[in-house]
Amino acid sequence: MLSPPPTEPEEVDPWERPCTEVLSGVSALLKERGLSIDLEALRLELEGSSGGPADLSVPLHRVARQGGRNPAELAAELAGVWPARGSTLSASAKGAYLNFDAEPATLAARTLELIGTRRERYGFLRSTNTSVCVEHTSANPNGPFHIGRVRNAIIGDTYARILRAAGYRVTVHYYVDDVGRQAAVISWIWSNPRAQWPPAALATLPPGREGPEAGEKADHYYGRPYPVVSALLKEDAALAADLGEYARKVEEGHAPPAHRELSERVLAGMLASLARLGIQYDEFVWESRFLADGSVDRMIARLKQAPHAVQEENGAWAIDASGYGLPQESSRLIFTRADGTSLYATRDLAYHESKFASFPRVIDVLGADHLLHSKVLDALLAEVGEPRRPEFVFYQYIQAPGGSKMSTRAGTAVYLDDLLDEAVERAHTEVLARREDLDDDAVGEIAEAVGASAVRYSILRVAPDKPVQFRWEEALSFEGRTAPFLLYSYARATTLLHKADRLDPPHPFEAGQLTAPEERRLLRALSRLPGVVRYSARTGHVHALATYAHELADAFHSCYQAVPVLRAGAERESRIALVAATRITLGVTLDLLGLARLERM
Repeated sequence: MLSPPPTEPEEVDPWERPCTEVLSGVSALLKERGLSIDLEALRLELEGSSGGPADLSVPLHRVARQGGRNPAELAAELAGVWPARGSTLSASAKGAYLNFDAEPATLAARTLELIGTRRERYGFLRSTNTSVCVEHTSANPNGPFHIGRVRNAIIGDTYARILRAAGYRVTVHYYVDDVGRQAAVISWIWSNPRAQWPPAALATLPPGREGPEAGEKADHYYGRPYPVVSALLKEDAALAADLGEYARKVEEGHAPPAHRELSERVLAGMLASLARLGIQYDEFVWESRFLADGSVDRMIARLKQAPHAVQEENGAWAIDASGYGLPQESSRLIFTRADGTSLYATRDLAYHESKFASFPRVIDVLGADHLLHSKVLDALLAEVGEPRRPEFVFYQYIQAPGGSKMSTRAGTAVYLDDLLDEAVERAHTEVLARREDLDDDAVGEIAEAVGASAVRYSILRVAPDKPVQFRWEEALSFEGRTAPFLLYSYARATTLLHKADRLDPPHPFEAGQLTAPEERRLLRALSRLPGVVRYSARTGHVHALATYAHELADAFHSCYQAVPVLRAGAERESRIALVAATRITLGVTLDLLGLARLERM
């Protein structure tokens, strides 16, 4: 995992000083005209605006309307009086936007010097001395990941990487749900002799075998009967009652040893799939821990003293949440059943209290169907007098062909392992078609990296609040917004530097020699990485970094095609320095996105 630097550099971002200049300058000009602007909102706007027609862009729509001014006229007026003396930026107006551009040679020198100095730490910001807990994935250990579930892991892992680069001390949690009805299904199935299994469940296993087939992962093997049994539980009251009794024993701490052992086996198989995508965790938090250490009992006692606690006629306890704006059907939040046992929300409340005790900032990555749960959690936190709240990053699911949502219980899942295997197989074909000179081991290594990166990037590039439709022709294309295009860009830069025999620094340059439009575009893209990291860390918009990666790679390809490097004259060394800076910046960006770095493709 990437971590913050041990010492604090004087400068980490080529745009830090220009942004400060814009913030103070625009604020002063507006104040002179009786107008004011939210500086923090403007800072976020500047961080997110790069990549447009100007280096920095300030929208004046809102502040102009609040002052009764015409936005376009205000922008033109401010551009006309922008202080030119001593300023490193020129100002212009376009519609309601006040645009700023840096002097190209100054930006080139500042950017290349900073990349050359910081190298693999370029893009990393100063330490915030703030600890953050990011909880993501947390899928029940009841079978292999399908590709809908894995979006949570990919977003969460990338966000954790970005936060580390932004200077936070990050701890990544996987909350293992080993308590409750769904968590108990797998061990309940396997705790019964096979002779007692329903015929439909028995038919999911290889006949005559007592364990996984050769090469079969534990999550696939032990998860085989799960969809069938889930369907049977809806139809067979006796089976459902038997499972309910088993789940109650698990919650009371009387689970058979096989329950934890089986959960660990299945979880290990699931984690092996995620490892192919470069996803790792710092801590696995088992839900049963909060029952065993008394945290849930203490939380129940606090909830019973809450302002809106009520006891139902059957003995269950609930919170009257009618004042929290929840749907009518959720206005009664049960936190203990009639028999005194807890519910998932109660245990989750205890878990969050433990996180708040250790981390100033808590982030949960959740699917869109957990929006109601997040509101329930907020309501329960309010009821127990907890002032802190987690930050939520919500995402839409990956859609199967035809637009349907996948479900393990319904048996409509496309498994991650199968998707990755096919991605690697397809990548293998693509690599062979391009590189007949490589041996089998090299082709296999490249195919694995390209296939896994293609799956990860095709999911990352889409904004979390939009659904993903996975398409092979897009994911594995060597052109466009794809991982192969990014990996190929890094490999191309590496090859060029090897040919120049200049892979390692120093890389001397003269900024005034990098004047071609394509060089300026590339330099501008290089300068933006720290700002994109800062923006993504503040907003959770991990797709912004994925978009930036493509913009950087595309700028490099345009520059590579437009200007010679190895055959250049006086500009040769400066252009080699530009390529070296591109390779460093691309490499850092690939790391932050969790994609592979390939020296050759």
